[in-house]
Amino acid sequence: MKIWMAPAGLHIEPAMPADAETLARLHAAAFYRGWPVEDFTRYINDPKHTPIYVACDKSRRIAGFMILRLAGDSADLLTITVDSWKRGKGLGAALLQAGIEDLRMSPVTHIMLEVEETNAAAIRLYRSNDFTEISRREGYYPRPDGAAAAALVMRRELN
Repeated sequence: MKIWMAPAGLHIEPAMPADAETLARLHAAAFYRGWPVEDFTRYINDPKHTPIYVACDKSRRIAGFMILRLAGDSADLLTITVDSWKRGKGLGAALLQAGIEDLRMSPVTHIMLEVEETNAAAIRLYRSNDFTEISRREGYYPRPDGAAAAALVMRRELN
């Protein structure tokens, strides 16, 4: 099993089937529209196409995770989620770096993602990791007030 070091005494490793409920709970707490447990179960059970990296402590208390979707020479970053008690400590950056390191040993040549235009912390993370904005999708992210926010589409080459 691959393991990467992470800040705050945590490490990063691949997700396991027993993690699905925790990942769904963390995602629902972080985003307006969480994903169902069944989606996480499906992703975890297909690591060849949807690798999931979890940041956890020695007792496997999960503090954050990242999901990629692989297709040919492209990877889509589906989500990075960090529990509120560990935000601002570099965990999102560590998850992103673990995924990038792993992708360098694959046929993937670039990573794509969408990020809500108002998510300043995530945009800073992606820009500081060499992602560039390539387009915008208006009305992409629903909001609790019924409005919809634009998504910035970003890309990073893996050289």
